[in-house]
Amino acid sequence: MSGESATPDGTGAGLRLPDDHPVAVAVKEAIHTGDLESLRRLLGENPGLAAARIVNKDGGSATPLHLAADWPGFFPGGPAVVAMLIEAGADPDAGLEGGRWPETPLHWAASSDDVEVARALLDGGADTEVAGASIADGTALDNAVGYGCWRVAYLLVERGAQVTKLGQAAALGMLPRVEELLAAATALAPKDINDAFWQACSGGHRRVAEYLLARGADMNAMPDWAERTPLDVAGGGPEGPGLDTGREALVNWLREQGARSAKG
Repeated sequence: MSGESATPDGTGAGLRLPDDHPVAVAVKEAIHTGDLESLRRLLGENPGLAAARIVNKDGGSATPLHLAADWPGFFPGGPAVVAMLIEAGADPDAGLEGGRWPETPLHWAASSDDVEVARALLDGGADTEVAGASIADGTALDNAVGYGCWRVAYLLVERGAQVTKLGQAAALGMLPRVEELLAAATALAPKDINDAFWQACSGGHRRVAEYLLARGADMNAMPDWAERTPLDVAGGGPEGPGLDTGREALVNWLREQGARSAKG
């Protein structure tokens, strides 16, 4: 690093760094390699760095915490990096600026299923209910369910995330909540039941799938944005992964009911 120090932008908005600034390059390297000694030194040399905005060539910006939760996740020492940044002043609920969605670091951790980083963000005060996800402009739980990141999804629910959507409850195997949401619905379309059935299969939950099938779900219907059938996302397609016992029971049941794969 050149030794150049970062400086505020002069607007009162805090520290903003182009992403090719030596400090921005160095902090990204320290975060992605889990180099806590270098990160601690950078934070000490550059007041405000933990909460800084790192600005790309298009004018969009993220924070150092976003770097810790960036795709594909699971960077060395990730939870310790998150804890250090929050202790130094990082806002765990800061959203992206200038992009399509104002996602927070927790949204990003939910998109990669990096459950340890998600836990560190929650321990540091991250709010489970902040909107702006790339899935349905929703919360981190929307991302976790939408991308099939089950470890973070269950952690979020354990830490108080609100399950407000039928598809979320189905995907998480929460049959009592599915029943509640169905009972409370005033204008439920067949598509809603079909999509919830698909989500139940995606999450691997036979009992919820059985419940929804008995209420009219089409076992081969796919959501508008999907390219795989319920059987496929359950793990029963021709290229399906090795199955645990719960998913194997679901797949066998789906086949007994006549479910089909999108690939034949």
